[in-house]
Amino acid sequence: MTFSTRFAPSPTGPLHLGHAFSALTAHDMALAARGVFYLRIDDIDQSRSRPAWETQIFDDLHWLGLSWPTPVLRQSNRLPRYREALLRLWDMGLLYPCRCTRADIRAAASAPQEGACLHGPDGLIYPGTCRPDAPPTGQMPTDSALRLDMARALARLSAPLTFTESGEGPNGETGTIMPQNMPQGVGDVVLARRDMGASYHLSVVIDDADQAITHVVRGQDLFEATQIHVLLQRLLALPTPLYHHHGLIRDADGKRLAKRDDARAIKTYRTEGATPTDIRRMIGL
Repeated sequence: MTFSTRFAPSPTGPLHLGHAFSALTAHDMALAARGVFYLRIDDIDQSRSRPAWETQIFDDLHWLGLSWPTPVLRQSNRLPRYREALLRLWDMGLLYPCRCTRADIRAAASAPQEGACLHGPDGLIYPGTCRPDAPPTGQMPTDSALRLDMARALARLSAPLTFTESGEGPNGETGTIMPQNMPQGVGDVVLARRDMGASYHLSVVIDDADQAITHVVRGQDLFEATQIHVLLQRLLALPTPLYHHHGLIRDADGKRLAKRDDARAIKTYRTEGATPTDIRRMIGL
């Protein structure tokens, strides 16, 4: 099996040193294994994606010395594929519509039950306000968010959820999943948003499978989301790739970099005269 991995940035801002570390790590691993490195554009959020940022992504990555097969996969072109997966989960009785706003969820989470977990890998854990007693029937709605009924989804499993981890999570975790903790520790995650058609969790799983990705290389901030992705792979009968979660590039205060950190944008360093070798040195490669 040919080693294949990917880097999937969103064209919503400039790439920074953290992006450079992740892209170069994945690219170097693919080269070492004589495999394939794909660039994928995560532009499913069309309200924030901009063509200028996508152009800058290509320019910065080429400048760093990365190459990839073309044409590049864009999530905005794959909405019918995501809907196909959603319909399959709907027919399995695992999805339900939700019209709660973020404010509704914050209000419900402000007075949690004693010992309840507030935050999970998808943000504030949904309190189940719209969860029906029985799976909804009829046509899958398109005018609301669609959530995965976590307890029902886990009940369909016939074998433990596991994945192979060659890196580690932020606290040294490996590939062990405790599914009995997912209803309380993860909650009913959103798989489709009314304004986007699909969430990150669903689209990344479908894209990885369709591109035959064998190794997912990404930051430790996404380690906890892996249990969601492995569950979806099992439900949709998709292969589970190997995972390699790497450390994050942080600022002087220990916070991971974000796109608002323009001072650490690759373009800024380029303008100041840095070379690709300088970037590798800065990020420890």
